[in-house]
Amino acid sequence: MKYVVTLNGNKYEVEVERGQATAVYAGQAAAPVAAPTATPTAAPAAAAQAAPAAAAPVAGAGEVVAAPMPGTILDVRCSNGQTVRAGDILFVLEAMKMENEICAPRDGTVSTVCVSKGGTVETGTPLCTLV
Repeated sequence: MKYVVTLNGNKYEVEVERGQATAVYAGQAAAPVAAPTATPTAAPAAAAQAAPAAAAPVAGAGEVVAAPMPGTILDVRCSNGQTVRAGDILFVLEAMKMENEICAPRDGTVSTVCVSKGGTVETGTPLCTLV
């Protein structure tokens, strides 16, 4: 069987047969084309009601420490107003049956803790803010 695979913007033609595979460089991949956006036909008030709720803004000013992957918060090791140093463990995040330590990216003070123990997060979910 033959497949065309795009990897890092390059196309490869891969031929797979029982017990062996062969790959041949096939050139640059074409740039993806943006899908046309449909304009809403409903009244603006109805469109606003149908739109999903926006994510809650992060309270506190400063640098946001975000979840690097989806998972469950196993431990919160920081609190509002706590002074932390670069590399201090702020959270323990379980993802794919592994415990991942989320560390402070720099020295600072925790302005706001946005999650609690046992909560689930997605990639990019704010965990806390540092000032």
